[in-house]
Amino acid sequence: QVQLVESGGGLVQAGGSLILSCVASRSTFSINVMGWYRQAPGKQRELVAAIRRDGTTNYAVSVKGRLTISRDNAKNTVYLQMNSLKPEDTAVYYCNAHPSFDSSWVGNYWGQGTQVTVSS
Repeated sequence: QVQLVESGGGLVQAGGSLILSCVASRSTFSINVMGWYRQAPGKQRELVAAIRRDGTTNYAVSVKGRLTISRDNAKNTVYLQMNSLKPEDTAVYYCNAHPSFDSSWVGNYWGQGTQVTVSS
C-alpha cells in the first residue's frame, strides 16, 4: 500500500511558475515509477510526466521544455517544477505511484489531487 499526499497547487498568472510536491507513505526506493497526471473539467485524466527509479522520464508532448519531474528518494518525494505556465495547464494534478518493477508507467495508487489554476 502507498498513500500519496500532494501539495503546492494554487493560482498563478500565465508565464508564472509553481512547484508541486508529492510525499509517499513509504520509501520511494521501493517504488519504481512516480508520476503526475492531470484532469481538466470535462476531459479525461492524462499523463503529465513520470519518472522511474533509474531516472528515466516520460513527458507529455504539451509540457516538454516547460515542466520538469524529479524525485528525492531520501525524502520519499516527487516534484513537478512547472515553468512558463499556460491557461491550458489549468487542471487538478494527481500524483501516481507504480511500485512494481515492470514496463508499465502507471500504477493503482493516487493522491487526492491539487488544483492548479493559470489565469490569462
